[in-house]
Amino acid sequence: MSVDANVAPASTGTRNLRAAALGFISFAVFSGADVLVKLLSERFQVPQVTFMVTVAALVFLGFHAAATGAVKALLPRHPGLALLRALLLTADTLLIHYAFSVLPLAEAYLLAFLTPLMVAILACILLGERLSPLAWTGVAIGFAGVAVALRPGIAPLNLGHAAAAASALLFALSLVLLRRARAGERDLALVSTLLVVLAAVALAAALAGNGLMPVGAFDLAAAGTGGVLLLGGHLLLVRAFRSGDASVVAPFQYSQIVWGCLYGVLFFATPVEYHTVLGAMVIVLSGWLVLK
Repeated sequence: MSVDANVAPASTGTRNLRAAALGFISFAVFSGADVLVKLLSERFQVPQVTFMVTVAALVFLGFHAAATGAVKALLPRHPGLALLRALLLTADTLLIHYAFSVLPLAEAYLLAFLTPLMVAILACILLGERLSPLAWTGVAIGFAGVAVALRPGIAPLNLGHAAAAASALLFALSLVLLRRARAGERDLALVSTLLVVLAAVALAAALAGNGLMPVGAFDLAAAGTGGVLLLGGHLLLVRAFRSGDASVVAPFQYSQIVWGCLYGVLFFATPVEYHTVLGAMVIVLSGWLVLK
């Protein structure tokens, strides 16, 4: 009895540490994809950029599956669950894009980063996961770090605020679904279903708008690279949330503030201000507390 009691916590801690590392890397990869999306958005409408990058990710996923003999793994065993997650993420994308169009980015991001708090609460209610008081403190501190880094202004509430908050809730639900699907669905099937739905919605939005513009060789290369990063980010995120506690992995979404600053300096000559550095330090502290 005493041996089992000692081994189980150590195993859980190791599992969560590995999942946290995967989550941290996945959000870094997603931020890299965001850089390319931002660059392409200077030449094309956002729906076309989303469509190009998503199709590139699907092409690379197909090549990967064919090369590894895992084509059948692209088909979900439980289509309902995979489709539900894809629809949640599609609605999440539409809502956050609307929020970006009517709110300052800082305010939209701040509300979007409610996701880790919502994941912790939903994982507790729906999955029976339990966080220690110290870990709950870490989640709250991480959100405070985002507020310090972004310094959002005070503005009257409108539909944009509601859309951003709803986006965070939908993203949190999709992440909790990954834990629910741990044993019942394959990683590739979850990612392929998501990419197909995203590509279809983005194409429909592009055609409903100004249509598709001609694409050059550089644009194709950028979209292809963005597709690789998008695919890698989703595969890492799925593996992270299926191998560790959702409430432990989710707060590492806050690390995108750090990557955003780094990529901003490298690609857009955006200066890093003292409040951003301070917020990043608080975010790192929050991640350490969650893992304790």
